[in-house]
Amino acid sequence: MNGLYGLAQISPAILFTLFLWSILWKGLALWRAVKNDQRNWFIVMLVVNTVGILEIAYLFFFAKNKMKLSELKFWESK
Repeated sequence: MNGLYGLAQISPAILFTLFLWSILWKGLALWRAVKNDQRNWFIVMLVVNTVGILEIAYLFFFAKNKMKLSELKFWESK
C-alpha cells in the first residue's frame, strides 16, 4: 500500500506529461506495426505499457521499415 501513497505525491503536470509522451509513442508504433503487417508486435505493444520505451525500440530497431530520426523533425521546413 505504501507504493500507491508515493504515486499520489507526484505532480499532476508530470503525470499528464508522462501520459502524453506514452500515448504519442504508442500510437506511432502501433500505426507502424499495422502498416508493416507485424501483428505480434502490435499485440505486445497494445498490452504492455512501458512508458514508450518498447515503442521507441520497435520503431528504431525492430520494425521492418525502421524509423529515422529525420522523420521526427517535422518542425523543419521541407
